Amino acid sequence: MSIATDIVSLKIMSEVYKKRGLEDLLKMTCEYLEDEVPYIDWVGVYFFERNDELKLMAASNLEDDLTWTSNGELKFPLKNSNNEAKGIMIVRSKEAIAFDVTDVSTLEAIAQSLGELSMAN
Repeated sequence: MSIATDIVSLKIMSEVYKKRGLEDLLKMTCEYLEDEVPYIDWVGVYFFERNDELKLMAASNLEDDLTWTSNGELKFPLKNSNNEAKGIMIVRSKEAIAFDVTDVSTLEAIAQSLGELSMAN
C-alpha cells in the first residue's frame, strides 16, 4: 500500500525544495495525497490560532469538519525547527485497514517538512 504514498511524497518534497509558497504547497499536498493515493479519501492541514483553536488552511475538498466519518484516520503534528507544534495534518480513509507502517513514516516526513516550512513563511 505504501508505493503510491512514496511516489506522492517525492512530488511533494520536490515542491518543498523548489521553495513554493506555503499556501500553494499545503493545497498541493492535500490534492496530491487524495488524488494519487487510492485509499486516501480526505486530507486537511490545520494551523493553531492564538487560542489554540485549529484553523483549516488547506483541504483536499470542502469538507472541513473534524468529526467527518471515516474508518481510518491518521494525525501528524506540524512542528517547526524548534520542535514547537504549529498545526496538524489529518489523513482519512474510508477503508478500515488502509495504512501501513511505511505510510506512517512517509506521511510523518511530509508533515515535518510542512511544519518547518511554516516557520520560514
